[in-house]
Amino acid sequence: MKSPQLVLSAMGIAAVCLSGCYVESGPMPADAPPAQGEVVVENPPPPPAPVVEAPPAPPPEPGMVYVQGYHRWDGRAYVWERGHYERPPRQGARYTAGHWEARGRGKVWVNGHW
Repeated sequence: MKSPQLVLSAMGIAAVCLSGCYVESGPMPADAPPAQGEVVVENPPPPPAPVVEAPPAPPPEPGMVYVQGYHRWDGRAYVWERGHYERPPRQGARYTAGHWEARGRGKVWVNGHW
């Protein structure tokens, strides 16, 4: 009979080995096929001019950074997403704003990220 500790240890090791991980690669080549779950938009219209918004002061907590709003494509039109405060994942982290990236014959929206 196997000890409960041995069974739990084996289950923990299996969980770690079978868990997925996220790896962010560099920019995709323009002729790369879309990744699973991406929506490619052929010739999206250019977004409207950004809305000028001042960050509400003060931040909700010390160390939080204001991320500017952006126009999100909803499949038919652009919708303004208001800016908000976020906590950087680590000291010195830089935020990359959302942007369109060429993929195949169209473009893919890449969300803003740290």
